[in-house]
Amino acid sequence: MLNYALKRLGLTFLVLVSVSVITFALVRLAGDPAVALAGAEASSEEIEAVRVAYGFDQPLPAQYFGWLGDVMRGDLGFSNILQRPVMEVVLERLPVTARLAGLALIFALLLAVPLGVLAATRRNTLIDRIALSIAVVGQALPNFFFALLLILIFGVTLRWLPISGDATFANYVMPAIALGYFSTPAIMRLTRAGMIEVLDSDYIRTARAMGLPRRRVILRHAMRNAMIPVVSLTAVQLGFMLSGSIIVESVFSMNGIGRLGWQSIQRTDLEVMQALVLIISVIYLALNYFADILNGLLDPRLRVQ
Repeated sequence: MLNYALKRLGLTFLVLVSVSVITFALVRLAGDPAVALAGAEASSEEIEAVRVAYGFDQPLPAQYFGWLGDVMRGDLGFSNILQRPVMEVVLERLPVTARLAGLALIFALLLAVPLGVLAATRRNTLIDRIALSIAVVGQALPNFFFALLLILIFGVTLRWLPISGDATFANYVMPAIALGYFSTPAIMRLTRAGMIEVLDSDYIRTARAMGLPRRRVILRHAMRNAMIPVVSLTAVQLGFMLSGSIIVESVFSMNGIGRLGWQSIQRTDLEVMQALVLIISVIYLALNYFADILNGLLDPRLRVQ
């Protein structure tokens, strides 16, 4: 298991290095960062002064390693737009998005996994058709439109929940449902497909022939193997929720990193944009790494790959 974990860690490190290079390059490829920082109305002398002050006049390799060194020390730069350190801004907004993504994932799993198991154990029945219908609707319905429907029904008409802000738990209910429902179809379909494959396997038929209770066969034997691909997909979906919360946070006026990213694009705040891309990528890679480790614990066959 240790060799498997180290191998995955090495691959994750290589991907992380590639991500850092791409993140650094994207800001430079988008245009002259000195012009963006100085402003469209700045004179050539002012632009040159900004270029020298930020080290943009140095060779690209020197700029990259200087930036990487600062990042490894926890210095993500300084936002001239907000007049604050970038790390301070991100850490202020990150808990909102983390809570939102966590609650959305819990909602998606509580809805998708039971539906997938029921659909697999009762194929071609009404329950199966209902589960597939929920998946189709969730895949086709844009999350911003679903979020507006939730606001209209539960916020405006019934007045059960607040429609904006992030101060209380109630503020997270509708955003978590809107964000989590979009991930439900993929998890549900994979759970259903995995359960169908496992239930048709020889060892499940043997367990049934031995007279084991149906509930025990499904929960203890079938679900363990059927959940292996779901674990990987869950990590991917959580990463998507962290990075793709921009629309939901904007609709519900939540001050998370998704909304911060959108505001940074509008303000051309390059330092914040670069930091957010890097941080989300690191979180995404970490989630995938831990998903691989958990899969290795669930299925020993993966450790020999």
